[in-house]
Amino acid sequence: MKITLRQLSYLQALAEAGHFGRAAARVNVSQPALSVQIRELEAALGLELVERQPRAVRLTRAGRAVLERAGRILHEVAELEAEARRGALGGVLTLGVIPTLAPYLMPSVLAALPAPGIAQELRLREAQTAVLLDDLGAGRLDAVVIATPPGPDAVERVLFADRFLLAGREGELARLAGQVERLRPVTVDPEELLLLDEGHCLADQALEVCGIGRRRARIDLGASSLGTLCALVAGGMGFTLVPETAAPAELRAQPAMRVARFAAPEPERLVRLVVRAGVADEPWVTALAALLGGKGRSLTGQPLMGHPVTGHPVTGQPVTGQAPPGQPPSASR
Repeated sequence: MKITLRQLSYLQALAEAGHFGRAAARVNVSQPALSVQIRELEAALGLELVERQPRAVRLTRAGRAVLERAGRILHEVAELEAEARRGALGGVLTLGVIPTLAPYLMPSVLAALPAPGIAQELRLREAQTAVLLDDLGAGRLDAVVIATPPGPDAVERVLFADRFLLAGREGELARLAGQVERLRPVTVDPEELLLLDEGHCLADQALEVCGIGRRRARIDLGASSLGTLCALVAGGMGFTLVPETAAPAELRAQPAMRVARFAAPEPERLVRLVVRAGVADEPWVTALAALLGGKGRSLTGQPLMGHPVTGHPVTGQPVTGQAPPGQPPSASR
């Protein structure tokens, strides 16, 4: 009896889930089918890998040793599949991007493809950070673009800094600006802050920037998109934080919304390209990082990451002027 990759992946799922039913759901098979594969793996190795208990399962000492080696094997297979997809001349590149970046950054990136050294074809997936990192580790994605630090098994390249702007109705921003000398995130009343639902890194970043907890926010709408939040803000329901990359598109979509800059140092998130360690030195990673970083910096108006923006940032003054024809409204510099 031969050992199969399916058996090793089922063992990995079982170790992570700690339960046959949950592990089966994770790999999209029935519980009996998964149990049979685990028993066949044990028979092939002549080892007992799992301690079966009424409510849970645990790996034996031998099971832990097999799992460690299985992880290395599955990782190598994922790398082989990724390289085969890309092919010798670029091939297909699968890229994951978080929802608060994808609609704003990716149109200009996709318009620049195919690009030398990256890929002949790019397949895009939009999902929350945790899902993207899981898919990256499993080899279903070649790279991901996120705004939080990845885990220890991945390598990141910082692409650009995406500063946060405060979005609200013109009158509400003027009221807030009149209350303080310098607009800072802690100035925002937690009861007026609108948030994305849990799981979105932008929501966590907004809470961290404003120094509050989710329970203190009065309006936790569970909104699934930044566009929804901006529509609510334009309707006068409160404030939200908008990344600078998203501001032009959202201001075009919501003419009643305005944005204001915070006083220096402006809060920001760092946008990262993340890949598995095994491919970090491949030329396509450098080429993709250069393309993404260049497009991102053009959206934020930063000549170079870490250099000050030309002009003086607005500190609490809402954007009141209309944009020239054919140009999106933007925060005054």
